[in-house]
Amino acid sequence: MNLIRNRAKEHFPSVLLTLLSIVQALALELLWEHVQESSYLMQWSWQSFINWLQIATTLFGIILIWVAYASNALRFRWVPSTLDSVYPFIIGLLEFTQIAALGPGMVGQWTVLMAAMYGLMVLVSHFTMRRARHSGDNGTFFEESQPAVLRDFYPNIAIVIALTLSGSYVWASGHDGVFSTILILAGLCLLVSQYYLSAMFWNSSIAEDE
Repeated sequence: MNLIRNRAKEHFPSVLLTLLSIVQALALELLWEHVQESSYLMQWSWQSFINWLQIATTLFGIILIWVAYASNALRFRWVPSTLDSVYPFIIGLLEFTQIAALGPGMVGQWTVLMAAMYGLMVLVSHFTMRRARHSGDNGTFFEESQPAVLRDFYPNIAIVIALTLSGSYVWASGHDGVFSTILILAGLCLLVSQYYLSAMFWNSSIAEDE
């Protein structure tokens, strides 16, 4: 029996959530500072409406990342790799950069960063699930599901491409009107749907153990 391996499986979830909570707290602080320092947000205009939508979507994304990580850490046990400790920092950098991209004329850049964030979270979740599958602690869950194959990720790939192309168009054209609003609303709807899927996954996991 490898004691270090077992110790890592036992303690890594709490270490991971502690690290992620620090990163998310910093992201929330930066987001709050942006709201306080942006006086135009308090003046009613179409631009302020668009930026409030950006802020709301960014906040929802921060919460969703925490939900996804917490759900996996509480549900599964796996032998962590070095990259498992690096991912929260990469996610944090993307979050900080996305918050810095909030504001007038920055919808395109913000959307491209959102696409990168979404793609990274899909990859992190996949890698976590793949390692968890090889651990006997999670056999009850994985014995009823088949390993993911490339075609299972086609919808996610399409979403990343669509967000990247749409964001690049807004970035290059400087378009900051109705199309930008629709783009942000689409991003918000995407996050809401992911939250719903995460909630369904968590509820099914709890029911499985009852």
